[in-house]
Amino acid sequence: MSDPNRAEATASARDSLLPALYEGRAALRCGTQSLQGDELAGAVGAVAARVAGARRVAVEAGPELSTLVAVAGVLAAGAAAVPVNPDAGEEEKRHLLSDSKADLVIGQVDLAARGPLPAAPAADEDPALILYTSGSTGPPKGVVLSRRAVAANLDMLGDAWEWNPSDVLVHSLPFFHVHGLVFGGLGPLRIGSPLHYSPGGLRPQQGGSLYFAVPTMWTLSSDEHLRALKGARLLVSGAAALSAEAFARIEALSGHQVLNRYAMTETLVVTSPPLGARRSAEAVGPPLPGVQIDLREVQDSGFQEIHVRGPQLFSGYLDGPPAFDAGGWFATGDLGRFDDSGSLRLLGRRSTDLIKTSGFRVGAGEVEAALLAHPAVAEAAVTGLPDEVLGERVAAWVVLTEPGSTEVRALRRHLAGLLTDYKRPAEIRLVAALPRNGLGKVQKRLLSTQDGDVR
Repeated sequence: MSDPNRAEATASARDSLLPALYEGRAALRCGTQSLQGDELAGAVGAVAARVAGARRVAVEAGPELSTLVAVAGVLAAGAAAVPVNPDAGEEEKRHLLSDSKADLVIGQVDLAARGPLPAAPAADEDPALILYTSGSTGPPKGVVLSRRAVAANLDMLGDAWEWNPSDVLVHSLPFFHVHGLVFGGLGPLRIGSPLHYSPGGLRPQQGGSLYFAVPTMWTLSSDEHLRALKGARLLVSGAAALSAEAFARIEALSGHQVLNRYAMTETLVVTSPPLGARRSAEAVGPPLPGVQIDLREVQDSGFQEIHVRGPQLFSGYLDGPPAFDAGGWFATGDLGRFDDSGSLRLLGRRSTDLIKTSGFRVGAGEVEAALLAHPAVAEAAVTGLPDEVLGERVAAWVVLTEPGSTEVRALRRHLAGLLTDYKRPAEIRLVAALPRNGLGKVQKRLLSTQDGDVR
């Protein structure tokens, strides 16, 4: 039976961030749990009533239906959601809650609870999400995404990928990350395509037409699963580079060329190959309509840094310095060039202190600070090493206060209490000294040549 209060709630739905939710066209499934139409709207309405009056609400973003209902409820209440990785270290959680000044924290919500949806907030400049992303130094920074920016980018993707209510989206991406939450979670609530969430790993789903994953997931997919994707319409990859070998294997088994797009938490998706064009592992396509890219020379390097401008850009870093230049351009820190077809090709990071592993961005400075918090560590340097599965793996070089003063396994236990799992080094090398230049600065490009006890 339809909710009698929904007519008023949907009056402004077309101008809101999540119109499909308000119009009763949204459907979410996660494992054996599912909600759709009025049931979903009612569950979201119950959360909205629970958080009414809050400005910022932290949500424990586990891989479950409860997370999307909670985030949608926060947005429906007119507040900003702050997703928190439930597996993050306690120090990281404390930083997110303190830095975001969250009014309250909600974990799992009661999916059986029901309440009327409040009137739909407009897709305006008010914050929708505060997503924390690692920088080259210090703790993670809060990226403020407005309702307008999220709506604009999802509409861009709807047009570029012909993403529509007849699609069924399948993914298993984490909901504390922009790919899984914004594109894979809020996208279905805006566009109206059902979401079949697959916790624990990407698996083909009956009727699935649109699949989102990061390169690690695509690379580790079995031959059986890839063959089962022949009936899909579009396979999308992002957050890191997909190897040419993996691209060719996926095409051979599924019959699909993976679509590699370029995005950051701060910019959302800025490029995508056209649907009808030949795709490759190396190119991420031209800018989406409405997005501008300016390649600017990096002094004395021979490379160009990617600068972005457009309606999908974030509002800035929470309580941070200005993020844009006088012309409204954002410097991504990524290096790139356009090929002869007008497709952007990514050439790496301007800084060696940002590591992309399994689709996540890890700040070397944060990992180094965690290592240095151990009393037996005198010096630490962290960087990324090429990895066929992860894209890059986090690697650390550690100088102890005294030889034998601790073991690598003790350092790993120490890091487990401070860092999320994907930020922890895949390998730790105990070395006598770090390579430095004449000014005493660690030369990270030489770290991989350092001998040491590798664990």
